[in-house]
Amino acid sequence: MNFLAAVGRTFLAFLTATGRLAIFTGTTLGHCVRPPLFWRLLLRQLVDIGYYSLPVVGLTTLFSGMVLALQSYTGFARFNAESAVATVVVLSMTRELGPVLAGLMVAGRIGASMAAEIGTMRVTEQVDALTTLSTNPFKYLVVPRVLAGMISLPFLVLIGDIIGVFGGYLVGVHKLGFNAGSYLKSTFEFLETQDVVSGLVKAAAFGFLIAVMGCYHGYYSGRGAQGVGRATTNAVVSASILILISNYLITELFFAR
Repeated sequence: MNFLAAVGRTFLAFLTATGRLAIFTGTTLGHCVRPPLFWRLLLRQLVDIGYYSLPVVGLTTLFSGMVLALQSYTGFARFNAESAVATVVVLSMTRELGPVLAGLMVAGRIGASMAAEIGTMRVTEQVDALTTLSTNPFKYLVVPRVLAGMISLPFLVLIGDIIGVFGGYLVGVHKLGFNAGSYLKSTFEFLETQDVVSGLVKAAAFGFLIAVMGCYHGYYSGRGAQGVGRATTNAVVSASILILISNYLITELFFAR
């Protein structure tokens, strides 16, 4: 009986959290399309999310592209298909690795930061003070972060794609002995617009998920340092899981036959 009660409580808690998240997301979307917009806050978030995430995204995609070239060459050499290395690198980076790796890196850096910042404001009652001063917390805290996430991630992914392909080129030409011209020709020969566009659509979706999860967990943070810490962890974990799930769904949408 106690087991059934525990299952029931867990299920009810899940439904409550899901409903609260749905209301939070709907409210955020509603405020995103209604003026006014705090442009200065949006610009600050664009710099924080986009510019300051460039080093970590660049390093991640550079070494991923290099490893991808090395590993695919090792595998294709068994079938005498080494010439496919450049094509595999560029398709893998633009379709999957670029968006997913950038999303996970930004979730770890920005999602945690958003949850900690808003959670601290909640604990110190600064969020309540905004309401008292007739400033909508969603307009002031959530909307600039969500819009900045959706705008910044596609640019980060596009730059990460270029850096990742360049990493594969470095390994292919300087370590594996490919001709530079042939490698570049193979890189662009089978690349289609849809490959790049699908990655950018994923990036915008990931940016939205990261910002919403960071703001949601911060907004409903528990009291004290422990509550803020839990909100930070939950923001990163939930954003990472949603990135992987939505990655499959968007891939199915673009490339299902």
